Amino acid sequence: MFDRARGAVLLSHPMEPPTPPLPSSSRINDAGHLEVAGCDVVELAAEFGTPLFVYDQQHIHDVCRAYRQAFPDQEGCQVIYASKAFTYLAMCQLVAGEGLSLDVASGGELHIALEAGFPAERIFVHGNANTAAELEACIRARVGHVVVDSLDELAALDGIAGEAGIVQPILLRITPGIEAHTHDFIQTGKLDSKFGFCLADGVAMEAVSRAMAAENLELVGLHAHIGSQIFSLEPYADTVAVLIDFAAECRERYGFELRLLDVGGGLGAVYGPGDDPPSISRLAAELKSALKRETERAGMPLPRLAVEPGRSIVANAGLTVYTVQSVKTVPGVRTFAAVDGGMSDNLRVMLYDAAYEAMLANKAGAPAKVTVTVAGKHCESGDLLVKDARLPEVHPGDILVTPATGAYGYSMANNYNGQPRPAVVFASDGSAREVIRRETYGDLIRLHERLE
Repeated sequence: MFDRARGAVLLSHPMEPPTPPLPSSSRINDAGHLEVAGCDVVELAAEFGTPLFVYDQQHIHDVCRAYRQAFPDQEGCQVIYASKAFTYLAMCQLVAGEGLSLDVASGGELHIALEAGFPAERIFVHGNANTAAELEACIRARVGHVVVDSLDELAALDGIAGEAGIVQPILLRITPGIEAHTHDFIQTGKLDSKFGFCLADGVAMEAVSRAMAAENLELVGLHAHIGSQIFSLEPYADTVAVLIDFAAECRERYGFELRLLDVGGGLGAVYGPGDDPPSISRLAAELKSALKRETERAGMPLPRLAVEPGRSIVANAGLTVYTVQSVKTVPGVRTFAAVDGGMSDNLRVMLYDAAYEAMLANKAGAPAKVTVTVAGKHCESGDLLVKDARLPEVHPGDILVTPATGAYGYSMANNYNGQPRPAVVFASDGSAREVIRRETYGDLIRLHERLE
């Protein structure tokens, strides 16, 4: 069934347990195969090879529209897609068409956005260590906003903008000291963070003072991002309260008028049955209510409200398709089903101990009979994609799928062990289009030089 609150489909085997959430168009077809957007996943594997990333294109459109509906322009809201979750030409074009703005976190992401024709005035540039060349590229492109992360960057950007003869709108990234109740590695709003200006030591206030005095910068707002894969709305409301208190103090000291408050992203996605993130509409209601309450308390005008969803837009829209290469049983320990990918296309398992589930696309309607650990092909003992997956009998040649890999899968893909990165296809209305081609072995050495 389609779970509208979660934005995903939950397909059940004839025997328990349920599969993890899949793209919204997913179903089991008459052949007993998993089908996404009218495309048989087994046939996609045969046509495009494996490993393969498959996205339900309409699912992405639908979630973008849900965000625009919950955070409408006419209410002074702005939705900014956090492109690091999945940044490529086709995705930037899709997001642009849906009217969202774009968050980029490097010169490379900026280049992709501009090559896709994304409107520069709707680009927000982030990063805690932007180089002079990256800042110069921002100024040349006339990006809409730069989210400044340090005093050094503030001074550098002021100088670069001055040389170009423009005044660059900026936000300051504030570290609010909020506990986001998520994995330590994806919490970014704690005091002990490499990101932003800390409130506790006066550096944030110093940043406002310098930004207000800068001749070539226009301080229009504040930004905070407290983490990723967040299931509780309370930290968002706490963040709004902290930032409004700070903005009110800055107004009293320096006459700073807060015109844009960017509360970041981080809304969780569903990776397994235990995940229950708030809906987009609940997030919007909580943020708008908190902002109205806190600004009234502080006697301040209501600023524009910006959010930066990434994972919640694309995670459940995508899945990864593998071919099982071998099945190995260690008596009394476990059974391993080894596939033709692994940490080179899903680094999150090793990086964050992220939990995924699995299903067999060619046996999608078959009952689960065995418990296996899905192992990657790389020379690392920790290259395990799914532990203790309940599946039908598994054999070499089966087409194994890990759902919910649409965010940070391809973005973190790498060439470890000389593994070419997979292809990416967008599926829609029964047809699939390759939007990123599969790397070849030739691509692996394209930039290499021989000694002689």
